[in-house]
Amino acid sequence: MKIVVILLFVAILASLGSALFFLVTDGGQSKRTVKALALRVGLSLALFLLLMAGYYFGLIPGKIN
Repeated sequence: MKIVVILLFVAILASLGSALFFLVTDGGQSKRTVKALALRVGLSLALFLLLMAGYYFGLIPGKIN
């Protein structure tokens, strides 16, 4: 579970970085920035749902002892 969460978080950061790169290089003239940001939102939503499901099914403990 930890590896999946870390991989999704890295993918979110990579998408954010690519959106910044496209914004700087294209000057806002293409739709690549919007697509990269939409991908980031989708990945963030998937990470949130994964964390909620992991907590619900007991894969993530409620408190640390």
